[in-house]
Amino acid sequence: MPFSFKRLLIGQPIATARAHEERLPKIIALPVFASDALSSTAYATQEIMLALALTVGFASAPGTLANLGKVMPIALFIGVLLVIVSISYRQTIFAYPNGGGAYIVAKENLGQTPGLIAAASLLIDYVLTVAVSIAAGVAAITSAFGGLLPHTVGLCLFFIALITLANLRGIKESGAIFAIPSYLFVVSIIALISVGFYRHYNGGLTPYAPLQAQAGIVNPEYLKSLSLFLLLRAFSSGCTALSGIEAISNGIPAFRKPESRNAAITLTWMSTILITLFLGVTALTYVSGAQPIFVTHIVNGAQQLVVHHGHVADPNETIISVLARMVFGGTSFSWFYFIVQAGTAMILILAANTAYADFPRLTSILATDRYMPRQLANIGDRLAFNNGIIALAVCASILIVLFHGSVTALISLYAIGVFLSFTLSQAGMVVHWLRDRTGNWRASMLVNGLAATATAIVVTIITITKFRGGAWMVVVAIPLIVLILRKIHAHYRSVAKQLSLEGYRPRQGMRHHVLVLAPDIHRGVIPALQYARSISDDVKALHISIDPAREARVRKRWTQYSRGVPLAILPSPFRSLVDPISDYIDRLQSSEPNCIVTIVVPEFVPTGWWPKLLHGQAALMLNLKLRFKPGVVVIGVPYHIEAYVEIPKGYDPSHFQAGEKVCNGVLPPLQDEPISRRTR
Repeated sequence: MPFSFKRLLIGQPIATARAHEERLPKIIALPVFASDALSSTAYATQEIMLALALTVGFASAPGTLANLGKVMPIALFIGVLLVIVSISYRQTIFAYPNGGGAYIVAKENLGQTPGLIAAASLLIDYVLTVAVSIAAGVAAITSAFGGLLPHTVGLCLFFIALITLANLRGIKESGAIFAIPSYLFVVSIIALISVGFYRHYNGGLTPYAPLQAQAGIVNPEYLKSLSLFLLLRAFSSGCTALSGIEAISNGIPAFRKPESRNAAITLTWMSTILITLFLGVTALTYVSGAQPIFVTHIVNGAQQLVVHHGHVADPNETIISVLARMVFGGTSFSWFYFIVQAGTAMILILAANTAYADFPRLTSILATDRYMPRQLANIGDRLAFNNGIIALAVCASILIVLFHGSVTALISLYAIGVFLSFTLSQAGMVVHWLRDRTGNWRASMLVNGLAATATAIVVTIITITKFRGGAWMVVVAIPLIVLILRKIHAHYRSVAKQLSLEGYRPRQGMRHHVLVLAPDIHRGVIPALQYARSISDDVKALHISIDPAREARVRKRWTQYSRGVPLAILPSPFRSLVDPISDYIDRLQSSEPNCIVTIVVPEFVPTGWWPKLLHGQAALMLNLKLRFKPGVVVIGVPYHIEAYVEIPKGYDPSHFQAGEKVCNGVLPPLQDEPISRRTR
């Protein structure tokens, strides 16, 4: 049943020989690797405006929108930066066709530590991508259906589980599932921008009323002195539009051949669409006067409610929702508002799929390099990195719960990791061109150098402006993750050294002691005794004396059923099963330091899952306690029984003694077995 249920959820296994069939065509690769970048157009403009909104009505004349007018210059700067970074990553794609992105580039050209910093930055970025994207998608849903707002965290966790399940089915199948929603978003936003500008220039679009700010809450001079800081903060908030640009360079092996060419074409498509949507939404917001709805917390805890058209508006509505209501509301196409919201919600939720495509691949590379647990390099039966997918889902779910699914709270942690990895990747490419010096290397180095400089400035701005808002957590987390990666690597190096055959000489004259745990004398113990005698001539049974009645029964029956295996009774005054055995092993090993001790544990295994819960787990407990003891092996010998059998009338096992009839449920004496091994 569990096996069938698993197949129902994730499908039938895919043979390794069919791996090439799972590679992505460009039309599917675009939504898989670009959904994160494209989705940022749904909130990047809003984040710029929210940062600028602190100065509305104070740094300029009260009640005006002068400072929000700066949104377009900021957006244009971000657009230029986006072009530079896109061109730089095209060069990375051709220079490193095996993928790996910033981690591989930084490690090979700048050294181990910069490579690990890039890896840690990307790991954090991918986890935040899932958390922010899912939270933003749910925010789009709750903007349209306000009654769902109290269920934000539950909805976020549901969508994380849904995308996790889709990715466990394989990257090609998940890409096909998510392609239509991604293209629906692109088409709906292009329609929103086009119709919005058409109605604006034809006079059919009514601008939003100016913000009516409450005056006198704070000192204008205080905010005026922070104007440059707030502009930089707005710029850093808008730079979230660049998140996901690196995704294609990390996943080149997932493309169909020729991989680099197809990846570069897909990157060009993605960048063109992203710039068009981001600048289009920002420009429409600017000309229409639309504002994101918010409550500002200024100084000394004072709150300022934003007022639209003379009434306090819904503080949870997104800028895309505001634009869609303005453009399509009051027209015969008002239903298209819900199309826009549906497309926005889906692309924001599916933006997490980019992280699901890249995080498991990056962790598999790190695991191969022995910086992460090796299980993360394992490929599942659907040719997906299942362990990495599940690890990403768990980490993102924890963030959602901790930050209550708030986009604003999570966005403060965002972008530092991605821009730090941008900087290290582009700096690594500069070193690469200095070493390579082939083709038009000078121009390539100039582009990568410009990108490295620009992204270094951006990451500095983001760190300074968002440090107190939560960015300090990322600043602390990156070196902590690097330290963990180094510790893992040191462990694997130590293991490799200790397992190396170089200079190794096997121990000679090693004696093998086999100890059979005999909690009682019954049918479950006899196979364990037979097994022990088949692997060694030095066999001894151990009975831990906890129950005097049971000890007496074992002593009485032992001679008849043991076939000459000696029995040692170990007292246990504190009723411990493990401690007397451990002490006995210590005494053996102290007298014979080179000996091997095997503990054979009989265990009867009933059919069904719940009857197993009714019996002790001695073998499991001994394994947990003794497996880390050098020179000790624990082996369980199962004796399979039915959970229920027909019981003869009048049967009472407590009344039977050794030697009675087999049909009454009592063991017969052991028969002689052929001597097929050397005896002492």
